[in-house]
Amino acid sequence: MAADREGGARRTPARAVAYAACGAVLLAGCASMPDSGDLRGVESTPRQDTQVRVFAMPPRDDAPPSEIVQGFLEALTSDDPSYSTARQYLTTRAAQNWEPERSTTVLADGPGTEADRSGGREESDDYSFTLTGTKVAAVDAQQSYAPASGGYHQTVHLTRDKKTEQWRIDALPQGVVMGKSDFQRNFMSVNKYYFASHTTSATSGQPMAVADPVYVRERVDAMTQMVRSLLNGPTSWLRPVVRSSFPTGTALKKGTTALTPDDQNKLTVPLNDKAARIGQSKCDEMAAQLLFTLQSLNPTVDEIALRAGGRQLCSLSEEKAAAVAARGSETHPDYLYFIDGHHQLVRMAGSVGGNAKADPVPGAFGDGTKPVRSVAVARDEHSAAGVSLDGKALYVASTVPSGSLGEPVLTSAGKTEDDRLTTPTWDAQGDLWVADRNTADPRLLLLQKGGGQPVEVLTPRLDGRINAVRVAADGVRIALVVDKDDKQSLLIGRIERSAGSGDQPAVSVQELRSATPELEQVTAVSWAGDSRLVVVGQESGGVEQVQYVQCDGSIPESGTLPGLTEVTSIAASEDSEAPLFATSKEGLLWLPGGSGWRTLKETASAAFYPG
Repeated sequence: MAADREGGARRTPARAVAYAACGAVLLAGCASMPDSGDLRGVESTPRQDTQVRVFAMPPRDDAPPSEIVQGFLEALTSDDPSYSTARQYLTTRAAQNWEPERSTTVLADGPGTEADRSGGREESDDYSFTLTGTKVAAVDAQQSYAPASGGYHQTVHLTRDKKTEQWRIDALPQGVVMGKSDFQRNFMSVNKYYFASHTTSATSGQPMAVADPVYVRERVDAMTQMVRSLLNGPTSWLRPVVRSSFPTGTALKKGTTALTPDDQNKLTVPLNDKAARIGQSKCDEMAAQLLFTLQSLNPTVDEIALRAGGRQLCSLSEEKAAAVAARGSETHPDYLYFIDGHHQLVRMAGSVGGNAKADPVPGAFGDGTKPVRSVAVARDEHSAAGVSLDGKALYVASTVPSGSLGEPVLTSAGKTEDDRLTTPTWDAQGDLWVADRNTADPRLLLLQKGGGQPVEVLTPRLDGRINAVRVAADGVRIALVVDKDDKQSLLIGRIERSAGSGDQPAVSVQELRSATPELEQVTAVSWAGDSRLVVVGQESGGVEQVQYVQCDGSIPESGTLPGLTEVTSIAASEDSEAPLFATSKEGLLWLPGGSGWRTLKETASAAFYPG
């Protein structure tokens, strides 16, 4: 599936190459089809060069029911913008009622087909087949991806037209169905952007941009698809915690077909009159949403102009967008941090090379005053939170010379080290998060600005005990490694905030969903982009692996990374240009681009970037 398109992970859209006839490179609609009998299933097309355009073939005269079903299923995997060829396999009424955009069901392999003997014979005027397979994912009408499991069984019914005597499908399930490899070839993951409803950047006070990943058809005018998707609003899962600056009802101007940047990489977006009366600041936010979204698709777009009511409303360049909203992937960490062999906090410059040298971090965590087993550095890199060696106490200290260390801001009453505090984590608002694993009173806690009375975060429907916590830079999503029945799963939750009692807010984590359904043991995790994480884990009976995953549970194209063994931590940044680090029994390791892991001379028990 498409890679997270942030920073160095971006790729430019493929230039489509059209093939007019069925040949070696044509994939869909060109397979040989049986004349009669059962179908063996539509095999998923192997992964192909994304520059190849795939066209469907219409039904031939006097094709039997088996060939009609086969041709229809193959047409679903083509690059036909409106599925017009696929509709030729349907009766007139079925073609009018069929809604392919309602959903996409992804199967492990292409859909199998079984002739329904009770549904008739080819000698009669009706026939039916059952489509079968194993579900791996589903994309809904909002283009939102979700892992799926279980069997797939849907019926396709055919009838023979009394006038033409041609077989056509007259009853079929809504949406489309295809195998995993065809889905990977046809669809790509792209982020659209909204703003966090209740969080702002602690350093700038700007609204925080939040990525909302969706899947769009890669070679079917993806740019216009993304603009329409953005204007339609956030996906249901994210909607409770984000806002859009576009006025309700805003859409592309009637008659707009395809959007294309000019030769200066500027895209002009014509909107309907719902947007005609907006002010300058609101217009800048709208343009920023569009710019962030379209750069996720095509990083060469560097300016957005909005038009409505017959005039230009505003124009926003990439440079000016940085003054409108904050985005995690645009924040460049100054240092990589790690805990050395003396349990002290040290750091190396962000532009790390094989000969990089580590220096102690100023303050109590780096000068030996307070040995620590885990630390999190605030995103502004001015303070840090550390957990004592026994896991009982959480301290917050400045990272400036001579910074004093006060009393712990939190203590755990857990009986063993494994039943006490997890590694803490900071969000962009400057709040500190940590889980207390005390078996008698397990809790997820929030300390506003790193101190004060801890706020207990409600976690309805959490099934298991939290092993690790990582908050996204946007402050509205949280990654939890949850331990249950000796299995450790990675779950992504939505952070909801509301007014509480006194000065304390009411905070909860809602609608937890799995980001790694195939992994049984997740041992380390870090956010690695606006909607992407890097995870260390293993499948049942498998070996430990390092891979990227999207927060919706999908796997990017370049998801698998070189393997490691006995990994204790993984360090990634939302800024994709920052190098990847890990710690294992071999010490501190570095992953330069396009090569394997390299061991650095430093001894480290945990490595991490700010956050």
